[in-house]
Amino acid sequence: MDCIFCQIIAGKIPSYKIYEDDEFLGFLDIYPRVKGHTILIPKKHYRWTYDVPNFGEYWEVALKITTAMQKAMKPEFVTYVTHGLEVTHAHIHILPRAKGETSFVPEKKTFSKVEYEEVAERLRQALV
Repeated sequence: MDCIFCQIIAGKIPSYKIYEDDEFLGFLDIYPRVKGHTILIPKKHYRWTYDVPNFGEYWEVALKITTAMQKAMKPEFVTYVTHGLEVTHAHIHILPRAKGETSFVPEKKTFSKVEYEEVAERLRQALV
């Protein structure tokens, strides 16, 4: 399958994983809008977020990640986006927003590999 998220699940494309269970995978976005920008996907391919049969469980995992973000990063607030227009695999963007980050859609940011690894580790530790 050409789906980039399915390739990440299969381990064909590396990612900065922060959460994984039998049903879902959470990893840092490689085109982040904010530091800690995470994508949460079902491991089975569904086109839209509302197509995921265990929709409630999906959002419960998003809440677990949000709680970890609050603990590890101390954001002012957290936002979610589920538009799914660029990648045709259901996904939830989870964005920890710092004080003053009030832009509806922040500009894409660039972080170093070290910064990605540090943030991913902080989030993984906060999930424990």
